[in-house]
Amino acid sequence: MTSYLLRGVSVVGAAPTDLLIRDGLISTEEGPAEVIDAAGLVALPGLVDLHTHLREPGREDAETVETGSRAAALGGYTAVFAMANTSPVADTAGVVEQVWRLGREAGLVDVQPIGAVTVGLAGKQLAELGAMATSAAGVRIFSDDGHCVADPRLMRRALEYVKAFDGIIAQHAEEPRLTEGAQMHEGEVSTRLGLTGWPAVAEEAIIARDVLLAEHVGSRLHVCHVSTAGSVEVLRQAKARGVRVTAEVTPHHLLLTDELAASYDPVYKVNPPLRTQSDVLALREALIEGVIDIVATDHAPHAVEDKECEWAYARPGMVGLETALPIVLSILGEQWDLIAERMSRAPARIAGLDGHGTDLAAGAPANLTLVDPSARRVVDPAELASRSRNTPYAGTTLPGRIVATFLRGEPTVLDGKAVK
Repeated sequence: MTSYLLRGVSVVGAAPTDLLIRDGLISTEEGPAEVIDAAGLVALPGLVDLHTHLREPGREDAETVETGSRAAALGGYTAVFAMANTSPVADTAGVVEQVWRLGREAGLVDVQPIGAVTVGLAGKQLAELGAMATSAAGVRIFSDDGHCVADPRLMRRALEYVKAFDGIIAQHAEEPRLTEGAQMHEGEVSTRLGLTGWPAVAEEAIIARDVLLAEHVGSRLHVCHVSTAGSVEVLRQAKARGVRVTAEVTPHHLLLTDELAASYDPVYKVNPPLRTQSDVLALREALIEGVIDIVATDHAPHAVEDKECEWAYARPGMVGLETALPIVLSILGEQWDLIAERMSRAPARIAGLDGHGTDLAAGAPANLTLVDPSARRVVDPAELASRSRNTPYAGTTLPGRIVATFLRGEPTVLDGKAVK
């Protein structure tokens, strides 16, 4: 294994120093090493994404575990959690082990499957939670993302079941009876455009219900892609009471608003929908405060025919692995410790993911990314490593460039390019 000396690097924004990678670890041992001039670069613990759609098995036309892993590495990630809405659904030990093995074969990031809560994501019967937890994949997070576990009795049973092994239910908070036929956020813009609205209360009501269930059971709840100011207030109150709840926000909900739907460009169609500017500001404040624990991409690649069509028929979702850090950097500025906490340490801690999200100190696994904060990048969809091109940032200039990513001391990205 090649050793690397990162010369003059700033570790999480601290004064420049030399950082040695040897035998897969951060080391202080002297000896030969390949020198990388890292002057002006910032080293962060490798990013961890708790919400990635890799589409395989079943929709390899949109993404594969390998292409999604490459996109993740180029975005500075060393671990991603793959959502269960594949075909077949990842609701058995066999399917989650298949995804886990595909990730190991790709070798670009650690791919950890998320298991479905219910069989076929149908919301009727609990999936094989225990079998997935004891499988080789060691699943600890379960989600029907894309579908809400709407039945409160089933949600309670799921929370009770995973409590036995300190698992997590990650909820897609959407009361389906309030969003039937919805096309975008319900508000002034939807009224003007004549599109059926997705009301904020549809999200907030489920979060309120679920924090009460989690409090009653004493189990762990994670709320996916929080998008409204009202949801923030529900979470703030729940955390003040000591409920075991964590939450995530996506880069696009921190930046984009429902006004973009006026273009009728389906690239802006996402679930939950883009909300108002006041929601965006509330989400930013909550992220800084810690009411929202982490940034998660909700990377959702789609084949061309599923996005380049009429708004009503387009599938919701945006790719985001390769642009997440620059978006967050553009919002938070160079608050490197906060960025490391929200995009690496906290997600690894929530998931119980050993070896990731650790401080870059001697003896720690060398899972890290190097960022050039002075660089600027114009997003070109044709240059994305993802198999899909449904980015809302085409032509946008974003700050920061991922120069290198290391997974257990092995480079997966060097000089901004994937190594394999």
